[in-house]
Amino acid sequence: MSDSNNQSPLIHPTAIIDSSAELADDIEIGAYSIIGPKVKMDTGNKISPHVVINGPSHIGKDNIFYQFGSIGEAPQDKKYQGEDTLLEIGDRNIIREFTTLNRGTTQDRNATTIGNDNLIMAYVHIAHDCVLGSDIILANNVALAGHVNIHSHAILGGYSLVHQFCTIGSYCFTAMNSVISKDIPPYVMVSGHMAKPRGLNTEGLKRQGVSAESLKSIKLAYKALYRSNLTFEDALTEVSELETNCSELSIMLDFLTNNVNRGLIR
Repeated sequence: MSDSNNQSPLIHPTAIIDSSAELADDIEIGAYSIIGPKVKMDTGNKISPHVVINGPSHIGKDNIFYQFGSIGEAPQDKKYQGEDTLLEIGDRNIIREFTTLNRGTTQDRNATTIGNDNLIMAYVHIAHDCVLGSDIILANNVALAGHVNIHSHAILGGYSLVHQFCTIGSYCFTAMNSVISKDIPPYVMVSGHMAKPRGLNTEGLKRQGVSAESLKSIKLAYKALYRSNLTFEDALTEVSELETNCSELSIMLDFLTNNVNRGLIR
């Protein structure tokens, strides 16, 4: 880790780095960027000009932060009283211009957590206590309220808005301008204000190598949930009967059993 008082040649002389920041020696930091106290960054990170990173923030390897981002700032929550909450960022994320990533709150899990290999496009806001998996795409101007949980491989279209405490399952797809106030099970596409289910993300599943047999089972599960006029409990029973020997339906069944917090989008 480099000493901030003896800056690396990879760090622009106008950058300001707090003495308590712990930075790997190969980190690139552009002009006028500010690295605040209690920030830890592993190897390979690239910080463009005019980025502000505050702590406590723990950042993994090989992330790219584009200009004018506000990373690890205090949560926008009136209950917040200056506690040392955390922002955790994994590896190889691309975080584009004007993104705002807030730390967690003590009233929830004390941390906002972002996994690996995510593409977070310009003007995205990720509020306090959100949890993002890996390989997620958040298109321009997506806004996540506090306590949102997005599972891996989901794609949120531009200007999608997500209500606090919602959970979005893996391989979901939200169309642009979607307003999401309930939980979305894995593989489902939604659109509208308020968002409604519009089918399955079959193209995304095919790209991931999901077999034709598994796709058939997923389609039957979707039919039980959305096209059979069944109660949630009866639909859940049908999905559990289809789940045998289909790992993708095991993921859906686990979501329906354990991750429905705000009610299922239907």
